[in-house]
Amino acid sequence: MGLTRRAAIKGVLATAIGAATGTATYGVAYERHHLGVTRATLDVSGLPAALDGLRIALLTDIHHSRLVGADDVTRAVQLAQSERPDLIVLGGDYVTFGDRAFVGPVAELLAPLAAPHGVFAILGNHDDDKDMPAALARKGFTVLKDRRTRIELRGEALELAGIRFWTRRAVEIAPVLEKARNTVLLLAHDPRRLTEAAALNVPAVLSGHTHGGQILLPGVGAVAKAARFPILQGVGRRENTSIFVSRGIGTVYVPVRVNCPPEVALITLTRRALA
Repeated sequence: MGLTRRAAIKGVLATAIGAATGTATYGVAYERHHLGVTRATLDVSGLPAALDGLRIALLTDIHHSRLVGADDVTRAVQLAQSERPDLIVLGGDYVTFGDRAFVGPVAELLAPLAAPHGVFAILGNHDDDKDMPAALARKGFTVLKDRRTRIELRGEALELAGIRFWTRRAVEIAPVLEKARNTVLLLAHDPRRLTEAAALNVPAVLSGHTHGGQILLPGVGAVAKAARFPILQGVGRRENTSIFVSRGIGTVYVPVRVNCPPEVALITLTRRALA
């Protein structure tokens, strides 16, 4: 007896639903916990020779919550420390929706982080302006909330400029960069700040926020609105400004990652001639 059209459609739908269910189960149970180290090289215009090869660990979008447990955060810290970076950057969104119940605990989990040239933190859109930076500062981290600091290494200086998520316009960012005399690395949670960084001739930017899309479906791409970002993950460039965007560590809205595993990023800065 031949297969009817209705039966064929039911079969296709059942297969699709089964595949989707299996993918979601995998994304919840396994991939969102499959944390690894991503190594990337970031070309920086005008980088002094002494800073060529500088290694930075970037941990961002931790989202410690009921959905992102302590084990995931601890694993990220262990991976970062095992790479022995020159300095560490914390890229924001330590908790979800500013949940104060997790502010102290996430700072405690991050406390073992240490690097020869320091640990520097910025704030994301899920972080409040008071409790989260205070908790990080108590652990000895330097919180850059619309301010800049200068570190000396290998006989040269690197200026780290950190901005809040809500500091968006070039006219708001410019005062943070005022009178910078050395190579500037902009720490901006949102990769859309690449536009302003390029306009201000900032050599390089480190960002997160996108989670790399978090759910990437074959033939479809990111479920999230990826088009609004200049780059969703990895290395990008606009004019003389380069950027690295991390997929981050945690999840938000739904505890699922598909084709987009979490990461601790290890970024090596290299010299690039000015265009």
